Amino acid sequence: MSTAASSAMSYARSGRNGGAVHIDSVTIAIVLSIALLGLVMVTSASVSVAAKETGQTFFYLERQLVLMLIGCAFAVLLFCIPTQLLEKVSVPLLVVAISMLALVFVPGLGHTVNGSRRWLTLAGLNFQASEAARVLVIIYLASYAVRREEELRMTFGGLVKPLGLLVFVGALLLAEPDFGAATVLFATGFGMLFLAGARLRYVIAMTLIAGVGFSIVAVSSSYRMRRLTTFLNPWADPYNSGFQLTQSLIAIGRGQWFGVGLGESVQKLFYLPEAHTDFLFAVLAEELGLAGVVATLALFLALVWRSFYIARLASNAGLKFQAYLASAFGLWVGIQAFINMGVNMGVLPTKGLTLPFMSYGRSSLIVSLAWVGLLLRVYHEVMLETRGSATVRQRKSAAAEPRQGDLLLEDSE
Repeated sequence: MSTAASSAMSYARSGRNGGAVHIDSVTIAIVLSIALLGLVMVTSASVSVAAKETGQTFFYLERQLVLMLIGCAFAVLLFCIPTQLLEKVSVPLLVVAISMLALVFVPGLGHTVNGSRRWLTLAGLNFQASEAARVLVIIYLASYAVRREEELRMTFGGLVKPLGLLVFVGALLLAEPDFGAATVLFATGFGMLFLAGARLRYVIAMTLIAGVGFSIVAVSSSYRMRRLTTFLNPWADPYNSGFQLTQSLIAIGRGQWFGVGLGESVQKLFYLPEAHTDFLFAVLAEELGLAGVVATLALFLALVWRSFYIARLASNAGLKFQAYLASAFGLWVGIQAFINMGVNMGVLPTKGLTLPFMSYGRSSLIVSLAWVGLLLRVYHEVMLETRGSATVRQRKSAAAEPRQGDLLLEDSE
């Protein structure tokens, strides 16, 4: 009787543990730190622009707070969706992604800003289609890496097929044009496929081909060529094509070791264009100096490390699709942050990419925070799988151990 009762209690406890919600507090703490630092810097970088454009000093602060809340709501929504469901519907999600990128060219739906047709106008709201489309494409590639694992690992065609998809999606992005988004998507997808087991010689061959392809694309457009030549020598035309980059370099140089002080930036006072969006990092370097730059780098490196740590946990638990999603998140954060900082420091051509979780950007911030919800879901499922397996092992071990009454009967015999 007591044995049956204890077994029932053990089963009840395991059931409650299996249904528990596992939250990765480390990831939340890192993302929250980056987002709050970004909120402070967006406020500092935008007060003058906001006052001039809208008459409200904290206009962009209020908007950024609302966007963060919306992003957090989407993160909660994605956290509630099992990743197995995403894996099953990966093909329809890919169709949605391609449709979104195509719809920006439809008159009445597509919206042009600063010469780029990247936005969809729905219910009076503008949404940058490429931000959400990139996540959906990555979900499909993670599913492909699981379904075609042997083909991907053993044959050249197994790598060429998903890269062909990346080239097609990249072509849609280049048509907008959005060279930065195409670069980040290709690098993230390519890196994830390599981590999924694509052979090194195939990866090297495709890397060389991709490098040649991107070089041809870069020099085939006068718009991109101007950006490239300006990046190489911005001081040759500091008041026209090189104005934005030279002002960014001046801001970073003024920061020195500990910055000029929070809110004391001079370059944000209508000298540095897009100071609260693409060039927020330059204002941060000016106001917080090298110390602030190092702290920001440390936060992004910590987030990338945590993503790969979760990916390793998922891989050890046999959750391959989840592992690929987590690793893709880490690759995306690292690559886009590296490109944005490189552009601000003049070591990379201008791409028009935001600094993840920090820059003011409606679609970018919402999608970034939503993707965090997906990473947290992976961690939750890994913990359920790991602890559930441990519970099963404990039950089997307990069942295999002879009970005290059985030992007494054996001794009496």
